Amino acid sequence: MAASSATGASPEAPKIVWNETQRRFETEDEEAYIEYVLRHDGKVMDIIHTFVPSSKRGMGLASHLCDAAFHHANSHSLSIIPSCSYDTFLLRNPSWNSLLYSEDLRSNI
Repeated sequence: MAASSATGASPEAPKIVWNETQRRFETEDEEAYIEYVLRHDGKVMDIIHTFVPSSKRGMGLASHLCDAAFHHANSHSLSIIPSCSYDTFLLRNPSWNSLLYSEDLRSNI
């Protein structure tokens, strides 16, 4: 996974994998992930859960996972419903607001 450089610079971004079968984006070790469901005939990605184990919190993994999901949605012309409680991502990255689903629809999960 991520490793610090010898110069003491910040760690490299972890590799995030799209697990299409389980509908999630996850770290290579599968310990941290974002789960989603597709709605509206597969045109809307509802992000329903973000999980980072306590041993890996504070490393920015949730942000990297969100970034991967938003990049995926953008490249596949999907809108996003951020039902997950990890809402600081959009506050810190307002440029992604253009992908948000426009109706007031929230997950029942």
